[in-house]
Amino acid sequence: MACEDRAVTALEAVAARQRAAGHGWALDWDLRPVKQRVFNLAGRGLTELADREDRAALSAWEGRAVRWAARLTAPAHDLLLYNRLRPRPSAAAPGPGLQRVELIASQMTALRLFTALADRLRVPPADGLAERVRDARREAAVNRHVLYLSPEQMASVAYAFWLHKMSGSALEANRFTRDYGISHHDGSGAEPSADRAVAGG
Repeated sequence: MACEDRAVTALEAVAARQRAAGHGWALDWDLRPVKQRVFNLAGRGLTELADREDRAALSAWEGRAVRWAARLTAPAHDLLLYNRLRPRPSAAAPGPGLQRVELIASQMTALRLFTALADRLRVPPADGLAERVRDARREAAVNRHVLYLSPEQMASVAYAFWLHKMSGSALEANRFTRDYGISHHDGSGAEPSADRAVAGG
């Protein structure tokens, strides 16, 4: 498990204990397995540790000594909310007719701009492309953002990169043509290049 994943897991544990407690603190005996993580998170401003006065009040509330207690800070609440709501890559294999596409950061930037302009473009993104772009995730093993696209979405991506090229940067379009054999030609729509057709997934 990655370091940041462990941090989120520890924050979830603190949040759960806070919700269960009437006083809004997660107590030492409940958090013993993640004590060091909780203290480390305090150093990062994601948990607040009870001071002496708070511990005395908690001890009186609980009827036993509370040696330490923690609660989430505002950024920690936001982090957990963001983590719960962010799109997740599908665990299922891509459907038939979809191709795995790996894009570098500058290609993703161009594609995000294209989908953000959807309502203002005369040639809008293909159906479902905006969702594919929004849900794309960077895979550390290949250092690329991975999407699974239909032929129509591939053609739309080629059009996006053509717009980007005509605006000043040809790298993204040239790389897409080289990797997937498809490019957009002025006035003729998106077509596979002569030497490579768009392959299935």
